[in-house]
Amino acid sequence: MPWDGKPHVAAFIDIGTNSIRLLVVRINSNGSYTVLRQEKEVVRLGESEFKDNVLIPAAMERAVVVCRKFAELAKNFRADHVSAVATSAAREATNQQEFLDRIRSGAGLEVSVISGREEARLIYMGVSSAQHLGKNKGLFIDIGGGSCEVIIGDQKQYHYLDSLKLGAIRMTTLFIPEGHTGPITDAMYDKMRKYVRAAIIRTKKEVADHKISVTVASSGTAINLAQIAVQMFDLDETQQLRLRRTHLKKLSAHLRSLSLEKRRAVPGINPERADIIIGGAVTLETLMDELGINEVLVSERGLRDGLFVEYLGEIGLLPDSDTVNVRERSVLQLARSCDMDEDHAGIVQRLALQLFDSARIVKLHTFGRWEREMLSYAAFLHDIGDFISFNNHHLHSYYIIINSELLGFDQKETAIIANIAKFHRKKVPRRNDPEMDGLDNDAQETISQLSALLRIAESLDRSHVGMVEGTGFIRATKERAVLRILSKGECQLECWGVEADGKAFQKAYGRVLVTDVEVDKGIW
Repeated sequence: MPWDGKPHVAAFIDIGTNSIRLLVVRINSNGSYTVLRQEKEVVRLGESEFKDNVLIPAAMERAVVVCRKFAELAKNFRADHVSAVATSAAREATNQQEFLDRIRSGAGLEVSVISGREEARLIYMGVSSAQHLGKNKGLFIDIGGGSCEVIIGDQKQYHYLDSLKLGAIRMTTLFIPEGHTGPITDAMYDKMRKYVRAAIIRTKKEVADHKISVTVASSGTAINLAQIAVQMFDLDETQQLRLRRTHLKKLSAHLRSLSLEKRRAVPGINPERADIIIGGAVTLETLMDELGINEVLVSERGLRDGLFVEYLGEIGLLPDSDTVNVRERSVLQLARSCDMDEDHAGIVQRLALQLFDSARIVKLHTFGRWEREMLSYAAFLHDIGDFISFNNHHLHSYYIIINSELLGFDQKETAIIANIAKFHRKKVPRRNDPEMDGLDNDAQETISQLSALLRIAESLDRSHVGMVEGTGFIRATKERAVLRILSKGECQLECWGVEADGKAFQKAYGRVLVTDVEVDKGIW
């Protein structure tokens, strides 16, 4: 049903084999959205299931209790759309109908049980919507409790979907004796690896036919293994979570050498996952070995996010990926959620890119497409801090951007965008600024030079009326750079602003800034 332009709330529930997850989102009147609540509860719906395909009563009751809680939360937020799906555990249960009846009567939810391929499709939609792929192909691996989904896709569409019976709880149930609390022997682990290798023969052949640019792992197993690796190998916690194959091999060997009690105390581990994490690790490790994957990026997005993305498409709020990529969509969503002045932002963005392109021509910098993209997004978001207060809004802009979890960007890119926006006014960037911590010299230099261009672009629309039609550097020497400004009329206010930006420009580029203003002379 198409969206009617009125704000409303939607909720999405993913009933998995290990956990149940909730996402509650408000669709705003301008088409943006705001996440109101995210919840996750471990219920172990698949406990003891995978030997006889029967959901035990205690596990079903735990699921009912959590679903009732989540349904009440959605109701409290006045959700007028609630979508609930169940995956592997419910899919394979011979007493599936009993479980669905319990959920219906105990929680008031109508639950759809989805196929493995549909689960893979929704995971792809949820995870890929936060990755910047373009026309490149990504490999997506999601290791849940009962199944492991493997997907190949680019930004626009999937090319391969598969669902393998290799989930963490399933592997634990099949290969680790019930009640076993000691270390996992090499013999036990080798049996598990052989099982995984046999299960992925078709997948291995399919992946070999595609050129994969990046591999992304999602769900609780991958996230927790990456968190353990951060602690075990003293990795940078400020960067996007990722997991190397060499690290995975070492940490999985360490985990299986420990008793369950000692495993629960490993730094970084989720104690609730300690009994099944080896069952998940063996699947991921074997996949990385067999598919020749040296490193995976780790995403916290998954099926419930896919349900939301699909819903946006159904109501007509999902932009055409041919014209709007994931980064642009993410930036636009953030801007609209803060009720930003898009007209002014668009003018500053256009002028900033004219400055960037012309500065490259006259050899003021040697930046390329990536830096241009960072400037473009920073220019569009530079005034987003007005949402909090105009006073010191550049500081608020930094805070909002750095904490927004922009989809499609890694943490370094987000930090660069936030800093460029921050330094569009007042103080210029300095290497000892706290916001520069963790950024290398190249990143700091990028911020210094691009924020200087953004300052000028902002000054050129200081009156917010679009007086300046165009701008660009027309020549540069070792001593100075000449900036031409094409104006519709008198632009003294804008010129004063640019003059005040001269010190920042000189610090960034080592040249004196000189302006050449043309009024009402047409296109220059």
